[in-house]
Amino acid sequence: MSKTPGNDPPQHEKSSSMPFDTSGEAQRDERDRSNRDTIALPSHAGGLAGLAGSGTLDRLIDTARDYAKASTAENTNKAYAADWKHFARWCRLKGADPLPQSPEMIGLYLTDLAAPTNGTPALSVSTIDRRLSGLAWNYAQRGFTLDRKDRHIATVLAGIKRKHARPPVQKEAILPEDILAIVATLGFDLRGLRDRAILLLGYAGGLRRSEIVSLDVGKDDTPDSGGWIEILEEGAVLTLNSKTGWREVEIGRGSSDQTCPVHALEQWLHFARIDFGPVFVRTSRDGKRALEARLSDKHVARLIKTTVLKSGIRAELPETDRLALFSGHSLRAGLASSAEVDERYVQKQLGHASAEMTRRYQRRRDRFRVNLTKAAGL
Repeated sequence: MSKTPGNDPPQHEKSSSMPFDTSGEAQRDERDRSNRDTIALPSHAGGLAGLAGSGTLDRLIDTARDYAKASTAENTNKAYAADWKHFARWCRLKGADPLPQSPEMIGLYLTDLAAPTNGTPALSVSTIDRRLSGLAWNYAQRGFTLDRKDRHIATVLAGIKRKHARPPVQKEAILPEDILAIVATLGFDLRGLRDRAILLLGYAGGLRRSEIVSLDVGKDDTPDSGGWIEILEEGAVLTLNSKTGWREVEIGRGSSDQTCPVHALEQWLHFARIDFGPVFVRTSRDGKRALEARLSDKHVARLIKTTVLKSGIRAELPETDRLALFSGHSLRAGLASSAEVDERYVQKQLGHASAEMTRRYQRRRDRFRVNLTKAAGL
């Protein structure tokens, strides 16, 4: 594969935090404080003057910071950083300091998220709960313990949930007939071969979008690898370093080459001339040449939405509603909802620790399969 840099500029995920008018100096102070507090120099470091002077201790601190950052997924780190930034700005506007922790202030912050007074939209209960988890994590990195059971926090959050909680909004599952219609919209140029392999592999493997794009051809090909592939006669084995730890995902060959995820993967690797490094990379603007840059996981989400529109799935709905129904998770939900096998095999494929989590992905698969009304004699 030729090593040609990508033409497209890198994209960065936008924070969902509400905008505030703050000075650049205040933002720099907050960033500096965050960097200092994440992994701090030990209080007894004065007795290690030789190490500190030689830079050995500084290198250990930098390495420890890297390990601490790697303890959670990159998207989780981004979300937690955005949570802290939003809370810190809110505190400054209220004339308060985010450090040390104040359960009373956090209770007021949660109240403002649920019932804002400045005209901004209220956040959902699940988002508020996630913000609180982000604050607890950030305080822990700074050496503080946030007690979520403190009455100033727990009672306010319980009231928010009681008053504003709604049933969870789940993304639509991509069913077998849907995935066939979706891949039919793709061409057979290099870009089409790549996107077909992404969709079929993600569907058959029940993969997260981050797991798809983090794959390498072989083990230890790149530092940012999230796993590798092994293509066998019976199918492909993916070794993944996912959010729940290392696991193997078996993807068997399909009934025809047109719908076989393994065949699609082989076609892409062959014509893209990829035998090392990232499996899924960008292509040139004309779609005829594979580049070096690994795809972003956002590409998978955009690909699903684009192909859903082209395929005519749920065409009775307005375009904005159709776009809102589908996301990267639609592939995982599709496998969980469509695979007519014992539930434990689906659970293993998705990498879930519990069957209950797997059932959340099964969109109406078992609805009315067991009729307890008749079983009770009615």
